[in-house]
Amino acid sequence: MPKGQNIVHQYFKKKLPDGIVVLVKVNPIQFNGTEITISPEGQIQIRDQEFDQQIIDDLMIDEFEMCSPLEFNLYLSGLVK
Repeated sequence: MPKGQNIVHQYFKKKLPDGIVVLVKVNPIQFNGTEITISPEGQIQIRDQEFDQQIIDDLMIDEFEMCSPLEFNLYLSGLVK
């Protein structure tokens, strides 16, 4: 099993019609990750998640787009709202 720092995470983003932005980081080996929800007012909610093996397919079906690790981590660190 690869060490945690050797895993290449995958990042996804979706902007909902009501202005909410959802960013998701997926560990494709252990099927866990983090979800960030940003409200139109700039409030940020961060949740650790456990996923099933179909998470990547599910995100694509739900029209999430791949995004950059930089964008995800700027929101995670609170540098962008």
